[in-house]
Amino acid sequence: MTLTKAKVVENVYEELELPRKQCADIVESLLEIMKHSLENGDDVLISGFGKFMVKEKSARRGRNPATGEDLILNPRRVVTFKCSGKLRDIVNNGKGKS
Repeated sequence: MTLTKAKVVENVYEELELPRKQCADIVESLLEIMKHSLENGDDVLISGFGKFMVKEKSARRGRNPATGEDLILNPRRVVTFKCSGKLRDIVNNGKGKS
């Protein structure tokens, strides 16, 4: 099952016992802060969870899979994620399962 933003808001609501609207605003504010940081090329490090990073991709040759036509892919920026050792252990060893 996918964890959606609505479920995150619900979990924050249950944990903090604040009004749902305030919980939604908190989650939305956090995501906006993360988006702006990544947009500016800054990394987002969440201790015990992982690090979101912006990487520059150079232009490169590619191929249209439908037609087989060669083309040049434009340079772009992509967001990557590297999980922390603690999160990796939880995922691999099943610790922290509900």
